[in-house]
Amino acid sequence: MDNELRQAAVAALGALGRSHDYRDRADAGQGLAGFAELPEAVGPLLELVLDPGDTFVTRQTVRALLRRKDQAGLAVVVSALAVADENHADWIHTAVDDVFGVFADDRDAAMRLCEEISRDAVGDEGGGRGGGRRVL
Repeated sequence: MDNELRQAAVAALGALGRSHDYRDRADAGQGLAGFAELPEAVGPLLELVLDPGDTFVTRQTVRALLRRKDQAGLAVVVSALAVADENHADWIHTAVDDVFGVFADDRDAAMRLCEEISRDAVGDEGGGRGGGRRVL
């Protein structure tokens, strides 16, 4: 794995995520989701999930993060949901339904990952990052 190239890709997608065009930001969110395990991608991903200009960016970014079906993607979504306003929370929930609303096995696997994230957060911080909100 070429870490320099991966970091360059995250930097380029982060720049695209600051575009004035919502389509560029949505594309950046989808691309950055592939790098959610990298610490330098988390900040830009959170900004895109909580995009103040267009909730289309929120929905597309969250869908891409959830399609990873791993702890890195879910952790970003849970962190964003903990601080999201009501409108963004609704669109995050819509994206959850988009990805996990069809197959119970996918939803159940995601629930197990959320429980792991919650246990890790309690162990690390003394309290969960989910702020009491249910994601799935």
